[in-house]
Amino acid sequence: MTAPLHGTSTDSDPVATADVAADVVKASVEGRSLRQIAWSRLKRDKLALAGGIVVVFLVLVAIFAPLIVGLLGHPPNEFHQEEIDPLFGTPKGSLGGMSSDFLFGVEPSNGRDVFSRVVYGARISLLVAFLAAVVAVVLGTIFGIIAGYFGGWVDSVISRVMDMLLAFPQLLFIISLVSVLPNDLLGLTGSGVRIAILVSVIGFFGWPYVGRIVRGQTLSLREKEYIEAARSLGAGRRYILFRELLPNLVAPITVYTTLMIPTNILTEAALSFLGAGVKPPTASWGQMLSKAVGTYEDDPMFMIIPGVAIFVTVLAFNLFGDGVRDALDPKGTR
Repeated sequence: MTAPLHGTSTDSDPVATADVAADVVKASVEGRSLRQIAWSRLKRDKLALAGGIVVVFLVLVAIFAPLIVGLLGHPPNEFHQEEIDPLFGTPKGSLGGMSSDFLFGVEPSNGRDVFSRVVYGARISLLVAFLAAVVAVVLGTIFGIIAGYFGGWVDSVISRVMDMLLAFPQLLFIISLVSVLPNDLLGLTGSGVRIAILVSVIGFFGWPYVGRIVRGQTLSLREKEYIEAARSLGAGRRYILFRELLPNLVAPITVYTTLMIPTNILTEAALSFLGAGVKPPTASWGQMLSKAVGTYEDDPMFMIIPGVAIFVTVLAFNLFGDGVRDALDPKGTR
């Protein structure tokens, strides 16, 4: 008789089968860090990823503006009167004078390259927006965590200050401040003074929004078991604030920062539109829109292009911010 054949697969080996099953169970229950969970959620949000890609692209454009303009455009403050109709003061050709030499056309009256000024305008908008967000986040985090942790009269004083700043007419204050400032201040001149003022004021009036969020989160976290355990082990206030509470506030602070930047971009554009932004001839999207008001009937592209730049930038930041918020939400399922 022929001896029975014995299979060599792990299906017939009880020990091997048990090992494989254990590996499968281990892999299925293996924990993931919060960063891994957030990234896996963010990867599934196609709109957020698209917004993030546009944000990165805009940041790179702002950083390498001189190189981009050198390859594809002309100096932003260089006049090209030969591109202007001497009778009507409007760009020659269609669509505001668009051509292979002037990708976005030229400005009415003076013939400056619109493409170059849009690229350099991105620098101003993003610089003011990012720096103002940093100022607001630093102040809001410090005062918010102090108010939420200590409570009592400290919380009352800081909360009333936040309420007062939230009710203050920010735009009117900046316009009034810019009108009385000298051209030279603390070693800065011209547009440098305006940028410093915009960053300082927008950031200063923006920190109460961050402060309220941080204060609310701190009020909830200070009653958690790990905070009580740290106190019982003799941890000081500084240790609890910066080693226990602050790391757990990173997620909400990050989310609000991504949503604050587009608001700052709109604020800077509005102030430049009203004449309280950077000083000419420094390029700014809001300043371009302000100048286009008088010529939009004859040259609508001069208004459309900076308007689209503002719209795309703000939309990209909002989409990315919404995606980050959903990804960092511990109760989220996306």
